[in-house]
Amino acid sequence: MRIIAFYSPKGGVGKTAAAVNIAYLASQDNCRTLLWDLDPQGASSFYLAGAETVKGRKLSKLLEGKAPIAKFIHDDVYPGLDFIPAHTSFRNFDIKLEQESGSNVLRDMLAPLSEETSLVILDCPPTLSRLTEQVLEVADRVYVPVVPTWLAVNSWNQLRQFVKDKKLGARKLRPFFSMVDRRKNLHKEIVEQGSEVLANNMGVAVPYASVVERMGEEGLPLERLAPHSPAAEVYRQIWAGIRQDLWNA
Repeated sequence: MRIIAFYSPKGGVGKTAAAVNIAYLASQDNCRTLLWDLDPQGASSFYLAGAETVKGRKLSKLLEGKAPIAKFIHDDVYPGLDFIPAHTSFRNFDIKLEQESGSNVLRDMLAPLSEETSLVILDCPPTLSRLTEQVLEVADRVYVPVVPTWLAVNSWNQLRQFVKDKKLGARKLRPFFSMVDRRKNLHKEIVEQGSEVLANNMGVAVPYASVVERMGEEGLPLERLAPHSPAAEVYRQIWAGIRQDLWNA
């Protein structure tokens, strides 16, 4: 079982859209996939299957070890794609993690799924917390969307330094440009600099597109909503890169 995360210390950068689209593409590529929405705001539920389709459960019994993770999973939201929706109680995740020492609680929770799940995708909240540290530790790769502005690039550099300082494995960080508006000179300038500003980047740029925003309205991943759109093509490229990272390296 491989574990990846989509994470950014900044909100509103296209993180959840990427997580949902990659989860769907993976499941359609004969890869049994679980998407876990760790963000209490629960945006993945809107993007994946509509707000009324899947509801999360309180985290307390899972954190207390009184209920297995399987009880929280919605099976086959799409064929081959399971989903753990967020719940507002997820905001207490860090409280539990601060009480634990010597083990990665997230890894322990996911361990029972290893026989039936090929890929776990963690959609993470935009915070730098104990949960973030555990995600960075347990994930085989962490994919970081970066909007091409100097403030966002600076945020990326701070994250990379944090991972280095904590000895969590900076090489597992895989940034990519997101919400790129090529009408803006600054966006074009930064994207063209590529690896000069984003070390170990994936060489792709997700465009700023209204069709991505429509995912929340329609409750559909792009491969079902607008498979011929430029954004859908970029997500397919990202999935190909992830597959290369995890299984063909």
